[in-house]
Amino acid sequence: MPTPDQRLADTFVMLAQSRGDAFDTTDFLTMLAHRSVELLGADAAGAALVATDAHKGVRAGASDPGVERLELDAAGWQEGPGHDCHRAGEPLPDTVLEEARARRRWPQYSVRARALGFTGVAALPLRWHDELVGALVLLRITSIPLSADALALGQSLADAATVALVRERELVRSRTLSAQLEHALTSRIVIEQAKGILATRMGLPMDTVFDLLRRYTRSRHLKIAEVARDVVEGRPIPEWPGP
Repeated sequence: MPTPDQRLADTFVMLAQSRGDAFDTTDFLTMLAHRSVELLGADAAGAALVATDAHKGVRAGASDPGVERLELDAAGWQEGPGHDCHRAGEPLPDTVLEEARARRRWPQYSVRARALGFTGVAALPLRWHDELVGALVLLRITSIPLSADALALGQSLADAATVALVRERELVRSRTLSAQLEHALTSRIVIEQAKGILATRMGLPMDTVFDLLRRYTRSRHLKIAEVARDVVEGRPIPEWPGP
């Protein structure tokens, strides 16, 4: 059976592993939540990723379905420890949900969380340097608050998870940009080929042919690259001016 140190080391390795195209944000957040429960002494955990360029809205993963639903609903309510933690960018200390202050601060969240059997909650920001992407929420059912050591270790886990999430976001951006550049280059090549074919066929300069092609596609709300591909592949162009 793995020792606590081995489980901790394994967790950091899992957070750091590159998944490439197989990366699934919800699965990653769920893994973070389960590992947080195992290592920090919390009874449940939920991790929420707030909107980024890669995906709009909120993604959440949790150690059980009820907590996942709670964190997603909390994002819609714009309240709760995770919401406040992400907005402030600072850890939210262990808070007793039954206290009047918590009920006033999170009227919907505190009722739902207590209905699920939780008595206390803490939240840690998912951040790395100036990147702040969400929060890790730790819930307990006992009357014993989460220790300072547990919260410090939890912040380390949250930081490691944020590095992986930011890295994945940058990879998605890079792949998207590469695909766009490849598409633009391919379209440019096809257009140049079509210009050469039409210029030869019509006995006109290539600049004149391109102007005809542009006016033709605009008047019919077509894309130049699509019409150019038809030319290159020998398909007829309806109502094309000239031979």
